[in-house]
Amino acid sequence: MRYIINPWVKHRGQEEMGVESTAMSDEVVKPPTNGHKAEVNNYRVKKLLPPSNTSDTPPDWKIEDSEELYRIQGWGQPYFSINGAGHITVSPKGDRGGSLDLFELVNSLKQRNLGLPLLIRFSDILEDRIERLNACFAKAIARYNYPGVYRGVFPVKCNQQRHLIEDLVRFGKPHQFGLEAGSKPELMIALALLDTPGALLICNGYKDQEYIETAMLAQRLGQTPIIVLEQVEEVDLVIEANRQLGIKPIVGVRAKLSTQGMGRWGISSGDRAKFGLTIPEIIEAVDKLRAANLLDSLQLLHFHIGSQISAINVIKDAIQEASRIYVELAALGADMKYLDVGGGLGVDYDGSQTNFYASKNYNMQNYANDIVAELKDTCTERKIPVPILISESGRAIASHQSVLIFDVLSTSEIPTQPPQSPQDAESPIITYLWETYQSVNQENYQELYHDATQFKEEAISRFNLGIFSLTERAKAERLYWACCQKIIAITRQQEYVPDELEDLEKIMASIYYVNLSVFQSAPDCWAIDQLFPIMPIHRLGEEPTRRGILADLTCDSDGKIDRFIDLRDVKSVLELHEFQSGEPYYLGMFLNGAYQEIMGNLHNLFGDTNAVHIQLTPKGYQIQHVVKGDTMSEVVSYVQYDSEDMVENIRQRCEHALEENRITLMESQRLLQTYEQSLRRYTYLSN
Repeated sequence: MRYIINPWVKHRGQEEMGVESTAMSDEVVKPPTNGHKAEVNNYRVKKLLPPSNTSDTPPDWKIEDSEELYRIQGWGQPYFSINGAGHITVSPKGDRGGSLDLFELVNSLKQRNLGLPLLIRFSDILEDRIERLNACFAKAIARYNYPGVYRGVFPVKCNQQRHLIEDLVRFGKPHQFGLEAGSKPELMIALALLDTPGALLICNGYKDQEYIETAMLAQRLGQTPIIVLEQVEEVDLVIEANRQLGIKPIVGVRAKLSTQGMGRWGISSGDRAKFGLTIPEIIEAVDKLRAANLLDSLQLLHFHIGSQISAINVIKDAIQEASRIYVELAALGADMKYLDVGGGLGVDYDGSQTNFYASKNYNMQNYANDIVAELKDTCTERKIPVPILISESGRAIASHQSVLIFDVLSTSEIPTQPPQSPQDAESPIITYLWETYQSVNQENYQELYHDATQFKEEAISRFNLGIFSLTERAKAERLYWACCQKIIAITRQQEYVPDELEDLEKIMASIYYVNLSVFQSAPDCWAIDQLFPIMPIHRLGEEPTRRGILADLTCDSDGKIDRFIDLRDVKSVLELHEFQSGEPYYLGMFLNGAYQEIMGNLHNLFGDTNAVHIQLTPKGYQIQHVVKGDTMSEVVSYVQYDSEDMVENIRQRCEHALEENRITLMESQRLLQTYEQSLRRYTYLSN
């Protein structure tokens, strides 16, 4: 449920919100109109379903109807839209020109033997996100006459894929954009790839002596590693490394703020957060560094109040508290130069521009304005030089750049054909259900829903007692579903849906079986109910007449997606088009470029998907990189099987079967050939 808690609170830069239309602006926050607000009654949000025309001659469906239904103008701007052909278009450079028809692009990639599911990364979007973030901070710095600079870093944990990190380092060079490592393997990646003069390397996470010594020695390569102390014990490790290497480190402290985030990751901050030092521990670290004559090495304050911060007031409170800690550390004698505000810059996954956990009630410019202005005020008040500003905005940079495309394989539908009238000799229950079906109207649909349910339950009870045949039960269930179909057509026209009918959409939903593993490609959907925009990438000039949920290829009941973005509430069904056998039907999952790839797992041994990097050119586009998805041979090797041994086992069993005349020579050769070919192929279904 979504609770809108004063999302339009004034903040610095609010007066600019209506005029940010340049290429470097982020999405504009606008209050919802009265027609799009959820009704809150006793803190429960009532679902207001959009009206649906059920007459025999529905009005023509327009592109604008699809834009409103799937909210693409809310979450997709400035990168995704719908063209006149009813296809999604991608504008990788935002509003600076150039677009691609996504449906045509997918068909072209399939002709290059790149099967679905397919992850398409748009390098230009990654570059645009970096430029927008830097432009917003530059604008805020100029507006408030901030005498410092901004130096962003990308947290490698957000997406460790090599081609993406290489692109990010390349695009970030004009801005001296750096990297953040949260582990020793990520530190190895950052040291190898970050070659930007002046860029920062923020070293977070748990550290041992080897981690700290490696980071300190990197100074000799011309890099600027800053070791962030997250445990008191790490202070002693830094002091010992300094004694052994004779290299003066640059260190920072990560503070546990009393300000706590909100939303799904709110509990990751506050006094009991996993990482960081309490205020007494910070003082202890200062004392230890002073005693070791290393207090001038303490130059950075870092904090993190959680990922995907949805409300601007939380950010304002956190920066206010952190700025006070910063000036106090400077007053204690530390040579303070940097303030790292961590991650948390949100992504508007549902386009509602509210403080709902899958949205945010601010834009990128508001974020930069509030940080810059608060630090300027606090440092000016205490006559302390302002810090170099650092943010670790991974989600806001990486989410938009990739789109996951997958196809529908088949569907399972509730039978909705109009039932035939019962014969005179039919059971009274069949007759009652038929009469109920004929009687449903806008005045009595709620009452007759209960009647139909009662009759269906009685039919099942009679069947279990042996006094109802299988054929009779089938007739009763068909009539029940027909009643529900008439009732749901009525509820779709109502502004208010009675509580007992709220689940009817989900009960009646079709199941669309998709060529996808939720556990591999969208693990946050399964693990934490994360919402990603999902919609067809074509046929958007037609009305989607079906309501469905998505079921993946895994043989797991959790391998499904049944929660979808909506302005008013989370929807339990997605509007889809009728599946036509033999015709491709492609769906896209958007804004999933952060965390999903690396956190995916091998449930049922469905491996990494095919991935392709696309970059705009004056003549269209260029395929920069193709990263083939896992083969079956590769995924079985992850669980310690040798594919050659497996083939040999099958060969020997074929020979034994030939000796016993249980298989022909032609059959055995076909089995071996198919077995070997399958091991070399993609783990997903061919299409």
